[in-house]
Amino acid sequence: MALVRFISSRKLPLLFFSRNVAAHVDQFELGSLRAFFSTQKLIGDEPVLVRDFIHTALYDPKHGYFSQRSRSVGVLERSIKFNQLEGRKAYMKLLEKVYKQSDISWFTPVELFKPWYAHGIAEAILRTTNLSVPLKIYEIGGGSGICAKGVLDYIMLNAPERIYNNMSYTSIEISPSLAKIQKETVAQVGSHLSKFRVECRDASDLSGWRNVEQQPCWVIMLEVLDNLPHDLVYSKSQVSPWMEVLVENKPESEALSELYKPLEDPLIKRCIDVVELEDEPVSRPKEIWSKLFPKPRRSWLPTGCLKLLEVLHEKLPKMSLIASDFSFLPDVKVPGERAPLVSTKKDGCSSDYSSYLEAKGDADIFFPTDFWLLERMDHYCSGWRKVEKDGSPSKKGRKRRTLTLDTSAFMDEFGLPSKTRTKDGYNPLLDDFKNTKFYLSVPTHNTK
Repeated sequence: MALVRFISSRKLPLLFFSRNVAAHVDQFELGSLRAFFSTQKLIGDEPVLVRDFIHTALYDPKHGYFSQRSRSVGVLERSIKFNQLEGRKAYMKLLEKVYKQSDISWFTPVELFKPWYAHGIAEAILRTTNLSVPLKIYEIGGGSGICAKGVLDYIMLNAPERIYNNMSYTSIEISPSLAKIQKETVAQVGSHLSKFRVECRDASDLSGWRNVEQQPCWVIMLEVLDNLPHDLVYSKSQVSPWMEVLVENKPESEALSELYKPLEDPLIKRCIDVVELEDEPVSRPKEIWSKLFPKPRRSWLPTGCLKLLEVLHEKLPKMSLIASDFSFLPDVKVPGERAPLVSTKKDGCSSDYSSYLEAKGDADIFFPTDFWLLERMDHYCSGWRKVEKDGSPSKKGRKRRTLTLDTSAFMDEFGLPSKTRTKDGYNPLLDDFKNTKFYLSVPTHNTK
């Protein structure tokens, strides 16, 4: 089943377009970029990298997309009783009612399927963690705190008492308003408060991880990767070198345009190294063909994800990771490999742009996650797949055990599918998440 975008023939955002609004903003240094927003001008006089433009269009404090939609993360008053619904039609009707009653645009899966979604994550952690040491959990972008509460609830009820009593759960949250909501959510169970804390900071800022003990821990990231800034690189042909793309505002034109320059940015270079780590050399026939029929290439690079993973591996080298996100997005009009969906909502209906440059603070920009590339970046940042000076791949550092599962397979294995099943057997958690996956990564003691 393809990703659903309609309810009762109306274009409404469903759980697939879940947004942890402002919860996982990756605050790149914008330097002298202090964008002056209007319908015509988004950037200053100097060209900026695409990742900085995206960051500004989404997160500018006054005019960014999420700042203008400050309704934050949607919170359901009560859990949905799936077992009382007749089937898919009844579920869709309920969702439509919930969205009409709510003043927000998106609900996260962990909210729609509370507490069962978080319970599945908690079970995965309990099955794979070393319970001989105190359990430490970090969550990046904790939203309303419903995941934290669900995980703490499950461990309190299902793990040995000593595990719950000695554990800690830290939310890395950049939004002060969301941090407050998280504390209120977790405080619904009094005993959780001594184990839970919120740190208001950017998880990708290395300086924020001061005085962190490098002990075994878990890091949870739910719908975080899709809104991390990406860079764009361009090549004139199949064998031409990549060029980094910048966005500029030409005085003679009201429209923004792209500027191509030779690769200089270190983060972009590192990301390309990972992407092309095992690519085969260009063959002679392919080189000839590309000269006869040159075809421009555009590739979106998850530089925000790479930066975050680099920080996590440096500060938490013994971490285990569990992340979930979109594996593909439908109806993407923006060109390029791993291109984003640029979507806006007006009068209750969604519409998509064909260029990211059209996003002027009125559109969400979110990306599919290439889970194969995510695994490669994970190994790279752990030190196992870095590139030596002579260009050969290094296998120093600790290799990691990784597993990518469809959401349905993950919940079948770790969750309680019977809790989200309707009377006729329809199960939205298993049946409707064909475009989302879970990624699990744990360290090993291998150094070979």
